Amino acid sequence: MNEITASIALIVVLLALLGGGVWVGLTLAGVAWFGMEFFTARAAGDAMAMTIWGSASSWTLTALPLFVWMGEILYRTNLSESMFRGLAPWVNALPGRLLHTNVIGCTIFAAVSGSSAATCATVGKMNVPELMKRGYPQDQVIGSLGGPATLGLLIPPSIILIVYGVSAEMSISKLFMAGVLPGIMLAVMFSGWIMVWALLNPGKIPKADAAMGFKEKLYESRHLIPVVLLIASVIASIYTGIATATEAAAIGVVGSLILSAVQGALTWKNFKDALFGATRLYCMIALILAGAAFMTLSMGYIGLPRQLAQYVGSLNLSPAMLIIVLGFFYIVIGCFLDGISTIVLTMSVVLPIIQAAGIDLLWFGIFLVITVETAQITPPVGFNLFVLQGMTGKQITYIARVCAPYFFLMVTALVILWFFPQIVTALPNNM
Repeated sequence: MNEITASIALIVVLLALLGGGVWVGLTLAGVAWFGMEFFTARAAGDAMAMTIWGSASSWTLTALPLFVWMGEILYRTNLSESMFRGLAPWVNALPGRLLHTNVIGCTIFAAVSGSSAATCATVGKMNVPELMKRGYPQDQVIGSLGGPATLGLLIPPSIILIVYGVSAEMSISKLFMAGVLPGIMLAVMFSGWIMVWALLNPGKIPKADAAMGFKEKLYESRHLIPVVLLIASVIASIYTGIATATEAAAIGVVGSLILSAVQGALTWKNFKDALFGATRLYCMIALILAGAAFMTLSMGYIGLPRQLAQYVGSLNLSPAMLIIVLGFFYIVIGCFLDGISTIVLTMSVVLPIIQAAGIDLLWFGIFLVITVETAQITPPVGFNLFVLQGMTGKQITYIARVCAPYFFLMVTALVILWFFPQIVTALPNNM
């Protein structure tokens, strides 16, 4: 009963603070403090100080501002325009045209960063201004970035898959292989939706450039060489074991600075603007992360995630119904917690339930990550929504609305994976 009272009170406080215009990071910290102060015996003050300090001083987190800075540097060169010149001949024939560059860019960068927020921020800094300048509809530009950016959680290397692998005592390499085909499938589904929308709204897409022959397309693709080399160097440094994700992000920053210098765009003003722009965007993200970390601790002390998971286990459902209920459970809880925290707080209860139902833990790991992905674009605490809000200045409700089709596409992907589990297991089983 105490958990129900706490849930209602926390939701009321959350909505009141958000409705009052309080910054999201401060709202999360405020809700967490309220919950810990009134529903637990733990002193809220020192817990908040230690949690926020621990969140802000994490070495792993340093990859995020570096990738954001990399995006800011590229945004201030003509590399983004060059990327469009190289991709345009190949996607111009598709309905939706250059909107597909959001999906392609997010898919590629997801393999670099392993972070949804970093993918959203970096690709957004390069693509959003370019697409808006070319006359593409704002809602589609933002939506086609917010949805595909969630691929940063699924396509390896994925931090969440590592956390799940440790919790479930599974091979991380097999989990990484299991995420490849579902990630590609989701990218294809995202591009498919863009094509369907474009066919239904032909007047809203700018006219295609003049048609080119195959040799001309290849020639124009030379503009992709600088971007491809930069991305390849970052990916190669991670997959060869030369660098960690953080070190690879530093390589990306150095590489983008070198490319900017070669192009003659590395002026003191551009350098300073890129640094300040990355600092502002990352400070917004870091404040939200700190608030989310404290909220996770508070909810853990109150016991809400564990109580919910235990309740689901007590229902004795069939495997299909269990997956449906767990899907709803993780989508709802993901509206208030970040993905890693969700997994850490619930795995000890959920894993025995999954094993008792005879569900493959490898398959469930991918199911769990995609479910967590959906929470990245669902209010009130959808993290990609806040990143996009910081970049575009639009209201959270507007961004959530334009990202909604991609939420339903991810739910559809979960249904497909239930009926065709070999999409997940094919690559790991052939390792």
